[in-house]
Amino acid sequence: MKRAARILAGAERVLVSSGAGMSKESGIPTFRDAMEGLWANFDPQALATEAGFRTNPRRVWSWYAWRRERVGDARPNPGHVALAEMESLIPGLVVVTQNVDGLHREAGSTDVVELHGNIRRVKCLDHGHAYDGPLPPFAEGEEQDPPPCLVCGSPLRPDVVWFGEMLPADAVERAWNLAERCHALLLIGTSGTVWPAAELPLVARRHGGLVIEINPEPSELTHAADVFLEGPAGVVLPELRDAVRAALG
Repeated sequence: MKRAARILAGAERVLVSSGAGMSKESGIPTFRDAMEGLWANFDPQALATEAGFRTNPRRVWSWYAWRRERVGDARPNPGHVALAEMESLIPGLVVVTQNVDGLHREAGSTDVVELHGNIRRVKCLDHGHAYDGPLPPFAEGEEQDPPPCLVCGSPLRPDVVWFGEMLPADAVERAWNLAERCHALLLIGTSGTVWPAAELPLVARRHGGLVIEINPEPSELTHAADVFLEGPAGVVLPELRDAVRAALG
């Protein structure tokens, strides 16, 4: 912990890379966990692809409406809050996340790059028109048709990256530029198996950055970490925030 704190205290530019484990600590099911219960009998490819949406828009829209309700009930955990508070200690701290729940922003992080989109947002299927109006409430166990886009009439879809889709080009460019320039990368709550996000700590190392990993157990990227802090983010990050504050005097 002391070594990690010294690294962060001496870094002008810190990149945080967070994964599904951090959101799970706030009670949000991971993608695999969300395929249980009502949705256990459906193929993930049918619920998270454009082809699946076009085949059965009612089913896919309803699954994401259910997930959006779960996200709406969740709150940032102490790890999210500690990261946001670390901005006052490390002004050059930026969060890059695979998570689509928006909890980093809700906790107070001001600079967040969302690689996989945001489930709280929707856009139209055919033209990508953004939609910021109210969405119909969703009741557990029901299905509903996706509302039409107010601009073109195309059905609305969640503004997340589905299987087979490219990540947002501007988010990818910024994330990789940040990884190349960071003095330290803080890797949190990821299995290290989701690419291309899993490449970020490797990019940082190739360009001289130090990697600090926080995870309840070793991941596929632990071999690339200079420091491994074992434990849940909601416990470790508040301790690390306090240690960085102490290291800065």
